[in-house]
Amino acid sequence: MRRNKMLGLVIGIALASLLLTTCKGVSPEELKASLEIVEVSSKWVAKTYQPWPPKLTLVPTISFRVKNITDRPVNYLNFNAIFKFRDDMENLGDNFLAAIRKEPIPPGEASPVITLKSNFGVEGTSLAKFKDNPQWKPVICKLFVQSKGSIHVLLGEYEISREIDFKEPEPVGTEKKD
Repeated sequence: MRRNKMLGLVIGIALASLLLTTCKGVSPEELKASLEIVEVSSKWVAKTYQPWPPKLTLVPTISFRVKNITDRPVNYLNFNAIFKFRDDMENLGDNFLAAIRKEPIPPGEASPVITLKSNFGVEGTSLAKFKDNPQWKPVICKLFVQSKGSIHVLLGEYEISREIDFKEPEPVGTEKKD
């Protein structure tokens, strides 16, 4: 009986060590060296808009593609974007996205476009007044990647452009009658 318990314990330890060695996460260096961020673009987009009472909230976004620079397929990539005003210590907002899942990125190829949008932004009353808003300061985005149990690895820091991708609708009922 005691011999069976010992044998079970030895088998259990062997299986656990085998499992730990096969589930080893990717090192931060390996992860960063396997990817290249390409075709980066950024802008501000509307999170909320209401004509009355006037309210417009714009948030920063960043879009990019991930190029696999290894000789094997890459998948299970999670991205985290942290947006903050350039000179502030606190974050303006963030966004986490489990981006690359079922379809791995083949060697030498790039992913579809990935877009991360901040959950917080800057408020104003209209697009015209927003551009003069002193709260609309330069924003940077710290972009991180994580894969298969690795820690989050900083891929780069990107400045968000001042381009605004939003058009206010024309007022209703203001057309001239003949």
